[in-house]
Amino acid sequence: MTAENQNTHRRLAVVTGASAGIGEATAVALAVDGWDVVLAARRPEKLDAVAARIATAAPDATTHVLPVDVTDRASVDALAATVAGIRASGGLDLLVNNAGGARGLDSVLDGDVEDWRWMYEANVIGTLQVTQALFGALAKGTAPQVINIVSIAGRWGYRGGAGYNAAKFGETALSDVMRIEFAEAGVRVCQIDPGRVATEFSLNRFKGDATKADAVYRDVLNLQADDIAETVRWVADRPAHMDVDTVMIRPTDQNIKA
Repeated sequence: MTAENQNTHRRLAVVTGASAGIGEATAVALAVDGWDVVLAARRPEKLDAVAARIATAAPDATTHVLPVDVTDRASVDALAATVAGIRASGGLDLLVNNAGGARGLDSVLDGDVEDWRWMYEANVIGTLQVTQALFGALAKGTAPQVINIVSIAGRWGYRGGAGYNAAKFGETALSDVMRIEFAEAGVRVCQIDPGRVATEFSLNRFKGDATKADAVYRDVLNLQADDIAETVRWVADRPAHMDVDTVMIRPTDQNIKA
């Protein structure tokens, strides 16, 4: 894949957290739909595997692989510089803020402050920094959109979820204000709130404890990463006069108030 996008008719998207799960599925779905995709995540070896998958599924798509830590401003600025160089116009049509995650399932009284700090940095500050860095490119894009992958945890609290709830409530507030402030520039903002999705999410939450992670998804209905990717591709394809503010998706047996 070349660093220069030769086909000016193809749309350009950035997907953070693209190395696995929802991010990977989203990147592949967009590529199949005719988008060129910048794959951004912390694990470059996994990004290469996603790029190879896209090359098979969508051979006309151009992919750009870039290791990015959304909590590190220098890393985010390097992402912005790469995006600015892909097109002569410097424009970007879609930003999918998917990077983030949870750590721990502790009560409020037992909560690990460092876990809370990481969750806020990864989910709120990461989304903020990437959006700030790429907003100039989005303003030059065609019918530009920001899609924030948040969570139903950003709408309702649950036992043991206080740290993650607080971060996702923060990201929800950020999305609400982005929608207001970006309207003048013609940049639409959509928030997608998934419920329980069977991905690496719980494995990361429990810091590699596969037994605990597997228990989350056992004997219940689970969404798959592709279910969320299908929603992203639908939102991303809406015409410029149509603004999809919020989409909530959950397995039919998940009690959102539990």
